[in-house]
Order: sequence, then C-alpha cells, then structure tokens
Amino acid sequence: MSWIFLGAFGLLGLLWLGYALRNLDRRIVVRGLRWIIGGGAGLAAAAALLFRRIDIAMILGAVAASVLLRGRLGQFSFDSIGGGPSNVSKVRSRYLAMELDHDTGELGGRVLDGQFAGWDLMDLGEAETRALIAEIGHDAESINLLESWLDTNRAGWRDYFAEQDAGGGDGYAPNGAARDPVAEAYAVLGLEPGASDEDIKVAHRELMKGVHPDRGGSEFLAAKINEARDLLLGR
Repeated sequence: MSWIFLGAFGLLGLLWLGYALRNLDRRIVVRGLRWIIGGGAGLAAAAALLFRRIDIAMILGAVAASVLLRGRLGQFSFDSIGGGPSNVSKVRSRYLAMELDHDTGELGGRVLDGQFAGWDLMDLGEAETRALIAEIGHDAESINLLESWLDTNRAGWRDYFAEQDAGGGDGYAPNGAARDPVAEAYAVLGLEPGASDEDIKVAHRELMKGVHPDRGGSEFLAAKINEARDLLLGR
C-alpha cells in the first residue's frame, strides 16, 4: 500500500513540476536544462575516470563540453528552443526607436529627436501626441512607427482625435489662450459646467459602458473619461 502512496505522490510531483515549467520563461527553462545535461555529463565523466573507464569518460567529457560551451548536442541546439539570447525586435527611424517583445506582444517606443527627444511614448499625453504627429509627419517611416505604437497602446485614438477635431476640441486652446482642463473634462463627459457630482458619476457610468477595455472598447477613450471624472470629482 505504501508503494501506491509513493507512486501517487511522485505523479503529483511530476504534474506540479510540469505545470511550473510551463509557466516559466522558455529561455530560463532551456538554460536550466542545458546546465543539468551538461553538468550531469561532466559528473558522469569524472565518475568514469575514477573507475578507469577512459573511453566512456572521453565520450561523456565531449558531450559535457559541447553542451556547456557550445549549447549543442550533436545536431540539436538549445538556442533553437530558447529563442536565442533575445526575442525582441528593434526598429529605428529618424525620430523614433521601437522594441517589440515577441513573447509578451508589448510594443515600446521612445523619441530620438525633436522637441520630445528622450521621452518614452507612454509618457505622452494627448497634446504632446498631437504635437509629435505634426512634427514628424513629413517622415513616412517615423509616422508609420508612431501610428503602429498608437494602434497597439492607444486603441481607438484615431476615432477619438477625429471626434475631437470635428467638435473643435483638438486639445489646444484657440488664439493661444490658456487651456482650461476643467472645461475640457466637462466636454469629455458631455456635461455642462456646474453639473452635480451625481450627474458626473451617471455620465461616467454610461460612457464607460461603451468604451470599457474589458468589453472590447478603447483603452485610450476609457482613460480620458476616467481622467475627466477624477478631475471634476476631485474639485
């Protein structure tokens, strides 16, 4: 009976190990496997030497050296499984540098030149984004990269900008006047200045029903609506 319990315990352990390895970074798993196989072969070679089996020791030593130093075991390459030292694609243009992580799908970017040089694209607000678009619009490669980043990280930005432009709300105050964030927040929620807290909450709930990211809506619009609510309620 004890063997049954030991077998069941061992099976559960193997299942847990398989689950844990499945959720680890593939490169980390392969790197560990490489050291286990190479180190095991090296230890076996040392043991063969102790027992004066020079022929076996030479074979196992060659295996250990190939795995540990070259990452290969015959025609098999550990790097081909691990995806190599890096699984990130990098693209540069005159104004922008982009990095795409193929494992996570995350697209990051930063500005290389111009008035926003050194900025991470994630730190750009609406006004800065519009200014950057206007500044690099003449460079086709840079504007294509920026639009790709916006499509990935600011879903719905095209529709939002179009709606703002159609309503005259492009994020800039006319004739160089100071921008009024409170008036802009009321406009985002579709309310008149002076609306009550309850009106703000109701408008926020109704708008979020259509744009909430969990329901396939726009993260960018949801963020703007949340910002408007927080600003007005925080007053």
